[in-house]
Amino acid sequence: MKYYIIAGEASGDLHASNLMKSILRKDPEAEFRFWGGDLMTSVAGTEPVKHYRDLAFMGFLEVAKNLRTILKNIKICKNDIELYQPDVLILVDYPGFNLRIAEFAKTLGIKVVYYISPQLWAWKEGRVEKIKNYVDEMLVILPFEKEFYRKHQVDAHFVGHPLLDAISDLPAIDVQKFKEEHHLNGKEIIALLPGSREQEVTKMLELMLSVRPFFKDYQFVIAGAPSLPKEFYQKYVDDNVHFVSNKTYDLLRCSKAALVTSGTATLETALLNIPEVVCYRSSRISYEIGKRVVKNIKYISLVNLIMDREIVTELIQQQLNTDNLVRELKLLIEGHGRQKMLDEFELLRQKLGGRGASDQAADIIVKG
Repeated sequence: MKYYIIAGEASGDLHASNLMKSILRKDPEAEFRFWGGDLMTSVAGTEPVKHYRDLAFMGFLEVAKNLRTILKNIKICKNDIELYQPDVLILVDYPGFNLRIAEFAKTLGIKVVYYISPQLWAWKEGRVEKIKNYVDEMLVILPFEKEFYRKHQVDAHFVGHPLLDAISDLPAIDVQKFKEEHHLNGKEIIALLPGSREQEVTKMLELMLSVRPFFKDYQFVIAGAPSLPKEFYQKYVDDNVHFVSNKTYDLLRCSKAALVTSGTATLETALLNIPEVVCYRSSRISYEIGKRVVKNIKYISLVNLIMDREIVTELIQQQLNTDNLVRELKLLIEGHGRQKMLDEFELLRQKLGGRGASDQAADIIVKG
């Protein structure tokens, strides 16, 4: 069969590439045409129609400034799908773009599969109508999403979380070798995951690094974002603060604990079995707007949302200060909180369905 896949972000490239591998095992004659990144390229053996680097516009102002480019990309995509005539269109998250393409594909009679749901349960719930009208198969990766869609008369399939597959496939790591390769000292590591956008990273690192005087027996290592140059991080680096780029999973696996800015990284850290404190602070205006836009959400971390209770501490806005960070980090390193959190992480993995999300998704897609 011919598969057309659209992934507009780095995480989508990872999960779509694993899905493609599973599809090939079930359909060895599969042909792929795609929008994505290097990981999808390595599976397909062909270049993407567009790389996700050319699609990643985040925030209202950036989208507004690049609206002409976005509309041009949508037109290119529609024309390309019409020429390729795939048997199935697979959309991976990236809702602003993908829902428009879903609507177009339905006019051509092409089967539409959505893999990894947009977070409609948090905001823009009205988009469920588009899912209902234009998507033939909805494949969700969070257990509560199935019930959310059922409430809206959409029969979604829970296939498990693809991060479990990605993490389970990691080779064993030699901690000492990792430290030597990245010129780290012999102390145990506290990993810092401050986000990916410059303004966010600056704000979060200043707060995270404020705990240093209380943890002199540890070294702090910043997980660099691929979107920011190495030079940006140099002002934070010294004898006991280091920087590692594009090795976040390896860094976490070599760490005692982590301070993590809210997002997918909170779930990745938990699935790698590293105790964490979740950190979030934005401007007061942005936070107040966000509270009104995001509906019925009790937590900001995926870990707590999935478990429907607080198993990782969330320090939000004014709660995110040095005293609270020090207290919570000490509990994870020295106190009873460490083992308790690790036990909860095991329950989290069970709730996410174990391994096999890519295979379960591929089964549904290939069998039609």
